[in-house]
Amino acid sequence: MNINGLSLHVVDEGKGTPVLLLHGFPDSSYLWRHQIPALVGAGFRVIAPDLRGFGQSDKPEAIHEYALPMLASDIIAIMDELGIERAHVIGHDWGAALAWMIGAFFPERVDRLVALSVGHLGTFMDLPIEQREKSWYMLLFQFQGIAEQLLQADDWRLFRQFLRNQGDVDRYVQDLARPGALTAALNCYRANAAPEMMLVPMSPVPPVQAPTLGIWSSGDNYLLEEGMTRSAEHVLGPWRYERIESAGHWIPLDAPDQLNKLLVEFLSG
Repeated sequence: MNINGLSLHVVDEGKGTPVLLLHGFPDSSYLWRHQIPALVGAGFRVIAPDLRGFGQSDKPEAIHEYALPMLASDIIAIMDELGIERAHVIGHDWGAALAWMIGAFFPERVDRLVALSVGHLGTFMDLPIEQREKSWYMLLFQFQGIAEQLLQADDWRLFRQFLRNQGDVDRYVQDLARPGALTAALNCYRANAAPEMMLVPMSPVPPVQAPTLGIWSSGDNYLLEEGMTRSAEHVLGPWRYERIESAGHWIPLDAPDQLNKLLVEFLSG
């Protein structure tokens, strides 16, 4: 699909109320392979793009091209291209951050919002030091060229250790080994989590008006539960929180049946 001058790969399956599935780092729409058939079977139309820089989608070179407002403009343009006025929006990891942004700035386009793992960005800077410790890799990713070399060295040893062999590790390695793919994926952090951004007061973000479901997993190695629970402070619509036990950061892969049940129930309410 040609969106904002880029070719974006978009999965579009089923009929009924539209549901957008937004992946994070270092995934693609393949992350949702267990959710797509469950949602289609429940009577929803599922749209799952490979975000710019990931999967089969184009990978622009400039770092600023990966800022969240640019990603949000892609999603809105996809909706426009498909003739979708409103949709449920579900995001994981950076896709959750993107979902929060769409819910805040495009409330007229969102019916219900589901955020997996990553809470509202307004809570992140206000969390205990433990969150900064868990987010050590964000600083490493800022070192252009150096991060790429370190992550790929010795058969991607540091990258595999960082992921703790969770998620689709071998698939990630194969995907990111393509020319320019790793840099494109890291640019999401460089555009949105550079240290100098911490010196600038965060611009006010409107509260989310849509009914919102936040989901966090007890085995998440990268994010504190507080980041999700405190997201309720940024939601004007009905708020619901669910904690999934014994699942790692990749909830769609680690607890697909439990997640699918929660999604179908929440989106059908």
